[in-house]
Amino acid sequence: MAASFLPWLLLPLLFAAAAAELATYIVHVSPSEKPAAFAQHLDWYVSAVRSTAEDAAEEAAERIVYSYGHAFHGFAARLSAAEAAALEEVPGVAAVFPETVYQLHTTRSPGFLGLESHAFTDLWSSAVASHDVIVGVLDTGIWPESSSFRDDGMGPVPARWKGACETAADFKRSSCNRKIIGARVFSRGYEASAGTLEARERSARDQDGHGTHTAATAAGAAVPGASFIGYAPGTARGMAPAARVAVYKVCWSGGCFSSDILSAVDRAVADGVDVLSISLGGGVSSYHRDGLSVAAFGAMSKGVFVACSAGNSGPDPSSLTNVAPWIATVGASSMDRDFPAAVRLGDGRNLTGASLYRGRRSLAAGVQYPLAYFGGNASAAADPRALCLDGALDPRQVAGKIVVCERGITARVQKGQVVKQAGGIGMVLANTAANGEELVADSHLLPAVAVGAAEGAVVKRYVKSAGRRATATLSFSGTRLGVRPSPVVAAFSSRGPNFLTMEVLKPDLVAPGVNILAAWSAAISPSSLPTDRRRVGFNILSGTSMSCPHVAGVAALVKARHPDWSPAAVKSALMTTAYVQDNTGRPMRDAATGEASGPYAHGAGHIDPARALEPGLVYDLSRQDYLSFLCTQGLTPPQMRVFAGPAGQACGRRPGSAGDLNYPSFSVVLSSAAARQTVRRTVTNVGAAASTYRVTVTPFAGAAVVVEPGVLRFSRRGQKLQFNVTFVRKAQRPAPEYGALTLADGAHSVRSAVVVTYLSPA
Repeated sequence: MAASFLPWLLLPLLFAAAAAELATYIVHVSPSEKPAAFAQHLDWYVSAVRSTAEDAAEEAAERIVYSYGHAFHGFAARLSAAEAAALEEVPGVAAVFPETVYQLHTTRSPGFLGLESHAFTDLWSSAVASHDVIVGVLDTGIWPESSSFRDDGMGPVPARWKGACETAADFKRSSCNRKIIGARVFSRGYEASAGTLEARERSARDQDGHGTHTAATAAGAAVPGASFIGYAPGTARGMAPAARVAVYKVCWSGGCFSSDILSAVDRAVADGVDVLSISLGGGVSSYHRDGLSVAAFGAMSKGVFVACSAGNSGPDPSSLTNVAPWIATVGASSMDRDFPAAVRLGDGRNLTGASLYRGRRSLAAGVQYPLAYFGGNASAAADPRALCLDGALDPRQVAGKIVVCERGITARVQKGQVVKQAGGIGMVLANTAANGEELVADSHLLPAVAVGAAEGAVVKRYVKSAGRRATATLSFSGTRLGVRPSPVVAAFSSRGPNFLTMEVLKPDLVAPGVNILAAWSAAISPSSLPTDRRRVGFNILSGTSMSCPHVAGVAALVKARHPDWSPAAVKSALMTTAYVQDNTGRPMRDAATGEASGPYAHGAGHIDPARALEPGLVYDLSRQDYLSFLCTQGLTPPQMRVFAGPAGQACGRRPGSAGDLNYPSFSVVLSSAAARQTVRRTVTNVGAAASTYRVTVTPFAGAAVVVEPGVLRFSRRGQKLQFNVTFVRKAQRPAPEYGALTLADGAHSVRSAVVVTYLSPA
């Protein structure tokens, strides 16, 4: 027993006496290596911190920020860099990483997704109620008084629920009900880095609006007569309106800290959630160093489905976050609803745009007003005046005019505020080439119209040619339905390839994320600008933050219908039933280019809830399958212990190929050195007992593809059959080729996206 203490007792001798600046570190441990002398893991953690402390060792317990022990094991602590380095050498410690700060990835969608027919709604709502599916939302909290969270007709809270409703001065026990069954606050990591919150701030009440919006999108109750100041009128409802909601507040004004996120996921798993919706992300350098990746792995291991937003850094390639294969990575697409507005130039040309403006400062119909653009020329955007940055506009040049502003650097609504403060009467917000023709509507505080890059260029050329004679007027047309084509992949939606593992195609799929109506917090204005005094019950937002809860909510519906399915089976059902055509019957387009979208933008395709209910076949995966995949990624034994525990997962001499992960999509890399690749897949029959599936594959110009066997015959439900897919390079191609592998039995079409990348010789 004495020997087990020796490493802990000797470590203080490694340090100098002077105290160093402390920061928060995440410490992952192998739980079975806890010395027997410690009754509790927390005692072990305190002893470890005390033994490594450079000074004030008696305060070791106060250094512990969190202790984790449900989805994974470890703790968060305030340490110096030297203490963290020394702690990493201690037996039982798997890894020590510095705190990471994540950022939020900032109706019509149920109907657009086919969820509003009476038969379909009754079927799915009753399925959720019968299983009492619980959706956990990690975000900025919730506004419990919103009508989206009423519990009309809901039964008692499931007996299996272990969560709590943490109260505060502005969040009473009555703030929870049979709909909002849990509300917890995680702020210790944030406070350790950014300063102590006031007691009244440490509340699950949403002061930002983002969390209320995402929770309502995932599982909000049906609210007839909803709208945003008259825009998008109708019944607002979440994807799974009968599901329960559990709120985990992890995001604050300074961001979302990884120690808080890990604690929230750990607690959510212990509480008993079925699905997690996490609309945030940060930089990713590896699977084992990404706290959200590690937390999601632990949740998956306990049977919890995790959906995360892909990020809003598109259309740049390899701009994704949350790329781990055990996470459902969700990109954003548009719907068939928009909010048309128009710019009429003084030369008679009409340009179409979008806006959510509705205020008392509307421009007189048909009256032309002076139009100004301060970019220097028709294409320049470097001038701060062109970007309408704070303090950049001269009131003497702006007063009484409509001003053309370029997107970029500051928030879109902030640009309008700058124009308004300088005396402008309106704004034309022009997309740049990166934004393409995508139109994101905003609730501006002055008359403003967003236009695409092409229309923006027209406006700027007109101003340059007309000079001081340039004029324009703005008009607003409310809400339009039936927009074609739709869906379209959002330009801002982050793109693949997955820079950690090209063989894992990301994003996984796309869902509505442009101009989404959902509940809002009464604590903040719809524009989030301090000068905006408006308060609304519903708001319209865009971002992969909005697409993520769509997938989480639909996953709750699938889980309700198939409660015994693993998270991987649920994700497979969502991916293999996704579609890649728009409502004109053509390939789904990319808003950034106007051309056909590809799997690096839309993954498997656009979510289709009705088909996901009965996919026919699923590509299933277990915790061990993911560990085998991690063995292909070159992780060291200590790094593997972050996921696998004390054994560190004995990978063997030949860990295999990342391409053999039983994923519902295919991404194959062919080179001169590896011109032939064979990948293996296993499908599980979840459809008719006796069924025969025939395999078809898109032809590729640069590779021959052979599937063996080409026919799969099932005799019972639950039966698993394997097939191999061999890719042989025929010719070098300058760009990846896209296609699909489909298994069809006449009733089901199980589609997997396929990407073949050809590496050039060095």
